[in-house]
Amino acid sequence: MAFKDLFRFNQGKTTFVFIGGKGGVGKTTVSAATSLWFADEGKKTLIISTDPAHSLSDSFEKPIGHDPTPVAPNLYAVEIDPEVAMQDYQAKMKEQQQLNPGMDMGMMEDQMDMAAMSPGIDEAAAFDKFLQYMTTDEYDIVIFDTAPTGHTLRFLSFPEIMDSWVGKMIKIRRQIGGMAKAFKNIMPFMGDEEEEDKALEDMEVTKKKIREARAVMANPNRTSFKMVVIPEEMSIYESERAMVALQKYHMYTDGVIVNQVQPEEADCEFCASRRKLQEQRLKTIHEKFGSQLIAEIPLFKGEVKGEEGLRAVGKILYSDKPLELPGS
Repeated sequence: MAFKDLFRFNQGKTTFVFIGGKGGVGKTTVSAATSLWFADEGKKTLIISTDPAHSLSDSFEKPIGHDPTPVAPNLYAVEIDPEVAMQDYQAKMKEQQQLNPGMDMGMMEDQMDMAAMSPGIDEAAAFDKFLQYMTTDEYDIVIFDTAPTGHTLRFLSFPEIMDSWVGKMIKIRRQIGGMAKAFKNIMPFMGDEEEEDKALEDMEVTKKKIREARAVMANPNRTSFKMVVIPEEMSIYESERAMVALQKYHMYTDGVIVNQVQPEEADCEFCASRRKLQEQRLKTIHEKFGSQLIAEIPLFKGEVKGEEGLRAVGKILYSDKPLELPGS
């Protein structure tokens, strides 16, 4: 099986791919190269960076914003801006307050306290984007260029946390709604029942979307996880632990990409020594991750960025006849 065969497409439904791993292993390069490959293959592709330390712009050598930015034919990119995400969140809270005229400031503080139970705003914004694109099927494939492992695991826990949080909000809203209706008999001017019902309806819709997201994330025909490692012990063992943790969210890694592999043709003593050490680590990788499909990307002489460099990586990963490495 070729590595590209791991990507499954369902007609009319978006395919979601998470590319993760330890910090500094080249996740962004692999994500960008993968997105460019599928865009060149005619797939309408979106790549979203969930890492607060964004580097997609650097990788593509083009400015990328908080909303889908065209970076190549069939390819759009997003770098989630936490500040914009916070502004959007505050706007939603103000809108909710307007729909809840009977809710006092203490109740609003309770809502904010429950919001604080969720992960950081960057994870919240990333999950909001996931909800946005999973329900529209606007793209053939959405690729998540994730943050380092711990951050990504927090993001993947977000559906459960949000499901619980919104459930509590619905419970509170129903209690408030019951109180408002009771008071309406003696204070007819208190609130608008239609607005109150709309607030509850919006939360019910959100809860439904969250549960749909959980189902999609746990569906191997719609969502997959690719792990990027380098032939070093810390990367290997952290990736192994991450794969175990992913199973908690019913997500499984079907492919491992080994990046920065020293070429066999060592032309210096240092290079030969590094290659010898890497051979031991590569053996460990195949022993530990033998049930997954494993692909290798050789160490490039220079930085990999821009469409030419990214296409070279894409060819190595997904083409039967990879291009010669730039500068080799």
